[in-house]
Amino acid sequence: MNDRFGRRMAILIADFLFFIGAVVMASAPNPALLIVGRVFVGLGVGMASMTSPLYISEASPAKIRGALVSTNGFLITGGQFLSYLINLAFTNAPGTWRWMLGIAGLPALLQFILMLLLPESPRWLFRKGREEEAKVILRKIYPADDVEKEIQDLKESVEAEIREEGSAKINMMKLLKTKTVRRGLIAGVGLQVFQQFVGINTVMYYSPTIVQLAGFASNKTALLLSLVTAGLNALGSIVSIYFIDRTGRKKLLLISLFGVAISLGLLAGVFHETTSHSPMVSRIQTSHFSNYTCPDYSSATNPGAWDCMKCLKASSPDCGFCASPTDKLLPGACLLSNDTVKDLCHDESRLWYTRGCPSKYGWLALVGLALYIIFFSPGMGTAPWIVNSEIYPLRFRGVCGGIAATANWISNLIVAQSFLSLTEAIGTSWT
Repeated sequence: MNDRFGRRMAILIADFLFFIGAVVMASAPNPALLIVGRVFVGLGVGMASMTSPLYISEASPAKIRGALVSTNGFLITGGQFLSYLINLAFTNAPGTWRWMLGIAGLPALLQFILMLLLPESPRWLFRKGREEEAKVILRKIYPADDVEKEIQDLKESVEAEIREEGSAKINMMKLLKTKTVRRGLIAGVGLQVFQQFVGINTVMYYSPTIVQLAGFASNKTALLLSLVTAGLNALGSIVSIYFIDRTGRKKLLLISLFGVAISLGLLAGVFHETTSHSPMVSRIQTSHFSNYTCPDYSSATNPGAWDCMKCLKASSPDCGFCASPTDKLLPGACLLSNDTVKDLCHDESRLWYTRGCPSKYGWLALVGLALYIIFFSPGMGTAPWIVNSEIYPLRFRGVCGGIAATANWISNLIVAQSFLSLTEAIGTSWT
């Protein structure tokens, strides 16, 4: 669609799909229709995530191109933070989730209307032989002193690409046989895959869970702390806007990856300490809730060796840890995990754990998470999209950008689907 109908039309179609999807989800009478709405929204998000940075990069002056594409990243992360707040506001409204999903249609509708007022990408117009239209747009973008040079440069660039490529249609074999395109794809797809494989969307999707795994028992606390994660992600995008055109893409990526590795090392160490030094299970504390003792603990040959982590790993049925009333780090009770037992534990002013165990290092996990976001967001968060909007020859830019965006979302799916399974299989610190 980007190559055939233009960048502007692709964004308009994405907005339309997203709006329809939001309306369908909000009004869905059953799960099947909810999933249909998700499909529309997914198509819209996928198209917009690839087309927006491409359109911005082609319709902006070269000296601020990186900053403007970074601004797109900031508005995405800022939007995520805002959506957390909006959803928090809707938690007490009747039909909570319908409001949460339906309200997303308003920005799509607004952008659709505003996109009708914007021009097409001048590079795409030049490519399609619509030079006069492109020149009118370029005269609005560039100062009078620079515009003629830009028009000439763009014209020569497009003509050179047309001469080099001939009239053959684009296909995968042609992409892979063209050396410059093949090398660009390796770099572009590689950056998008690694952006996801360093785990950003695990942190964004599961930050409340990660906070609980670090030893914070309260769901509300976990949700509020996840707001910090979203806020820092938005803040990091502002840093990217400032540095991306000053330091260059590669240097910012290297600094970002170095910081991410250090932060993940800190998180792994904290989780190792949390799991290997969790509070013991006390027979006396457990017998206090005699009717609700965890069955696996009751039938264990050596219950004296049980600690909180062993209690939480019991799975037939699931069990939880009710901390000591005097100090959460002292031995507590291993009990069945259900709402009744949770309420009984809370009634005695105790903390109830089902994901992670009490730890004195929980605050360090928050520091690790914060550092991870601070390092990730300015570099790995925005640079892969900027690089993919710049490195391909014009004729291949739409299709190569689409391939890279697809690689990003497939990697996202793999990471998101495997995270909880991995934490159960190999533990939180190794994950």
